[in-house]
Amino acid sequence: MVNYRMLRVIVLLFQMQCFTIQASAERLCCSKNYEANGKNIQGEIHTVNWKRVKREWVIPTINLPENLKGPFPKFVLKIKSSNQNKVAITYKISGPGADQPPEGLFIIDRLSGVLYVTQPLDREKTATYTLLAHAMNERGEVVEDPMELVIKVIDQNDNAPEFKESRFYGGVSESAEIGDAIMNVTAEDKDDPDTSNAIIRYQITAQHPRTSERDVFAINPESGVISVKASELDREIQPEYKLVIEAADMAGEGLTSTCTAVITVIDTNDNAPLFSATFSSAAVPENVLGAEVMRLKVTDKDELGSPNTNTKFSFIKGNEGGEFSISTGADQMEGILKTAKELDFEGGPVFTLLVVVTNKVPFTRPVTTSTATVVVEVLDENEPPVFSPAELRVSIAENANVGKSVADLRAQDPDTTRGQNIRYKLENDTGRWLSIDQVSGSVKVKSNMDRESHYVTDSNYKVLVLAYDNDTVPATGTGTLIVSLLDENDNGPVIKQRKASLCNKHPSPVHLDVVDPDGPGHAGPFTVELLRDHKINWTVSVNSTTKLVALAPKRELSPGDYKVLLRLYDAGMLYQDSTLDVEVCQCQGAASTCFFPHSAAPHLNIPTVMSSTLGAILCLLLLLLLLLLLLRGRSERDTTPFEELPRENVFIYNEEGGGEEVARAYDLTLLSRVLNNCPVVTCTEVLPTVQSHPGYRHLRANEKICKFLKDNLHAADSDLSAPPYDSVLVFDYEGAGSMGSSLSSIFSGTSEEQNFQHLDGWGPCFSKLAELYAGRTDEDDDAATQPGKTEWV
Repeated sequence: MVNYRMLRVIVLLFQMQCFTIQASAERLCCSKNYEANGKNIQGEIHTVNWKRVKREWVIPTINLPENLKGPFPKFVLKIKSSNQNKVAITYKISGPGADQPPEGLFIIDRLSGVLYVTQPLDREKTATYTLLAHAMNERGEVVEDPMELVIKVIDQNDNAPEFKESRFYGGVSESAEIGDAIMNVTAEDKDDPDTSNAIIRYQITAQHPRTSERDVFAINPESGVISVKASELDREIQPEYKLVIEAADMAGEGLTSTCTAVITVIDTNDNAPLFSATFSSAAVPENVLGAEVMRLKVTDKDELGSPNTNTKFSFIKGNEGGEFSISTGADQMEGILKTAKELDFEGGPVFTLLVVVTNKVPFTRPVTTSTATVVVEVLDENEPPVFSPAELRVSIAENANVGKSVADLRAQDPDTTRGQNIRYKLENDTGRWLSIDQVSGSVKVKSNMDRESHYVTDSNYKVLVLAYDNDTVPATGTGTLIVSLLDENDNGPVIKQRKASLCNKHPSPVHLDVVDPDGPGHAGPFTVELLRDHKINWTVSVNSTTKLVALAPKRELSPGDYKVLLRLYDAGMLYQDSTLDVEVCQCQGAASTCFFPHSAAPHLNIPTVMSSTLGAILCLLLLLLLLLLLLRGRSERDTTPFEELPRENVFIYNEEGGGEEVARAYDLTLLSRVLNNCPVVTCTEVLPTVQSHPGYRHLRANEKICKFLKDNLHAADSDLSAPPYDSVLVFDYEGAGSMGSSLSSIFSGTSEEQNFQHLDGWGPCFSKLAELYAGRTDEDDDAATQPGKTEWV
C-alpha cells in the first residue's frame, strides 16, 4: 500500500512540472497511523484540472476530522512552489476560515508554506472549507495562479438523537385490536446522515402502570410507531398509560435520549346502563293528561357526558294501549314516565309496566340490558257527566209556540260506583228563548224565537248546556245544543235608502235597494206601490233582474224636499210601508249636487243683481202703500173691523210697533195635545217602520178648539188656487200678469170707486184682507166669543 502511494506521488510530480507537494516523513508516518485507526488525515496528493499550456496548483480534497485535540496550531499540510529555487517565494491563504469569518481558523507559514489549523472543527457548523493559496515574490507580485484547497471535516459521533417534543400524546380505543397503530414518536440526529452516527433505533424502556406481566404496547424500532401489543385495554380499569421511549444512534449502539409518550384510552360503548331500582310503584289521578308518574334512575360505567351514556327507554309490555310515555331526562341518566292518555279508574285501576333501558350508540361487544318493573295505581276522581253526543243539532220553526219541545238532552256519569244524581242548566242562552228541566234535561221554547235576530248566526242559535253532579265538589260537563231555525215569512221588505236626490228637469229614475231579512222563498220577487196621493206626482216599479225599485216623478216638480210613501210586497204578499225623503234639485238629468235658485245668486251677472234689488225696493214701497191704505179705510168707517174681542186669546193686529200686551193667554201647546181627543177630526203621521210611535198625554176634549181646526182645514181644502199639498212653494218668484192695478193708481180715486172683488180668489190666507177692502164683516154670533174663529193671516 505504501509503495503504491509513493509511486503515484512520483508520477504526479513529473506531470505537474510546476508545483510539488512533499509530505515529510513525519506526515507520512502520521498518515499511516491515521489510516490504522480510521481517524487520520489523508495526505494523498491528486491532480486536479491539469493543463500543459498553463501551469496550475492542483491538490485533492483534504480530509480533516472534527473535534481534534491539541496542542494547536496543528499541522495540516505543506505547500511548495516549483519556482522557489529561482526566486524567493512567500505564501498566503484567503477565504472563509482564513481572512473571512470564521477568521484565523486556518493559517499558513508565509515562508515554508505549511498550513495549520488553530482550533477544533465542528462538522455540524461547517462541513467543508474552501481556501485559495497564493504564491508571491518579495515584491508582492503573484508568480503563480491561486490554488484551491478544499478541506472536508470528517464527522464524529458527537451528537445524541433529539426528540421533537419531550412528551407525546396519543389515544387508543379501548376496543382496539392487537397491531392497531396508536401514535408515532420521532427523533433527529445532527451527525452526518450518511454515516452510522445518525442511524437511530427506538425502544420502550418502561410502562406506567404495568397492569400485567405482559407489555400492552410495542414500538417499531426504526419508524417509532407505537401500536397495541396486548388486548387488555379497558378505560373503566385504566384510562391512561405513560411510556418511556429511548432513541439511540449508531443503530442502537451509540448515544441515547428519552421521551415520554402519554396514551389515553378512549371510551367505547362496552357497558350497558343499569337501573338503580328494578322494581318501583307510583300512583296517579285519573283523567290527567301528561301527569308525571315517576323518574327511573340509571347508571352507566362508560364515560359520563359522552354519546356512550346517552340512554333511551322503551316498554316491553304493559303499555299496549299507549296509556303511558317515557322520555329521557336532561342528564341522560333517568327516564321520565308520564301519562299519554287520560286514565280511567273504572277502565283499569292498576297498570304493570316492564321497561328496558339501552344506549343510543350501538354496543361494541355483546352486553346484557337492564329492565325494571313499574306498578302504576290509578286514583279515582269525581268525573264530570258526559253528553252523548257532545253536540246536538235540532231544527224548529222560528216562531214556534211557547212550550214546544226542542230536544231531550242526556248526560252519563262515568263514576258508576258513586250513584250520583245529574242536574242540567242552560248557559249562554243570550236570547232567553229556551228553558230546560233540571232533572230530565228536556229543552222547550220559552219565548218566541226570531231567525233574523242578531243572536242567530247562519240560521243557527247555539246554546251551551251544563250537566253537574251532586258531589261535595260538583263536577260539571258541557254539551252544545245547536237549534237551526226554519225560516218563516214574518218580515216585510223595506227600502234600504231613506233619502234620495233627483233633478226636476228630465230626471233619471232613483234606484233603491230592497231589503228583506227573510230567507229564499220568503223574500223576492218583490212588488211595490205608491200610497195615498203620492200616485199623483210619482211612478214606481221593480226591476225583475236587478231587484231594484225605480222611482221617478210624473211631471216636473219644483225644487225642494218631498216625502214619498211606498208599500213593498214580498213573494208571500207580506208588505211593509217605507217613507222616502226625496230632494228635488234645480238641475237636469241625473242629480249629483242639489242647489236651489237662491244658491245660484253668486253666479248672476250685474243686470240680474240690479233687477233683484229694484224688485225688493218696489215690494217695500208696496207694503208701505198698503199700510197707508188700511189706515185710511179705518178712518172712514164707523165701526172698526179690528174691535177688540172680549176674549184675550185673539190678538190685536191693527197696532204697529211695540210688543204684545197679553195679560192672560191660552196655552197654545194644548192645540197639539187635543188632537187625539177630537171627536171627529183625526191626524195620522206616516213614519218609518223602524221608529216607535210617539205617545201623548190624553186630555179632555175641547169642542171649541176642534171647531177652530175643522174650519181652518175646510178653508184650506176649499182653496182652488193652492198648489198640491206635497209641493214646495217658491216665494221669490213674482210672476207676471198680476190682476192688481198699477201702484200709480192707488190714490187716483176714492175707496168707493175701488173694486176689490178679485181679492176673493186669493184664498183663505187673504180672506180677512178681502173683507176689509170690500167693507164686509163677519156676522157670526160666535165670532166674539169663540177663540176657534180666528182666521189664517
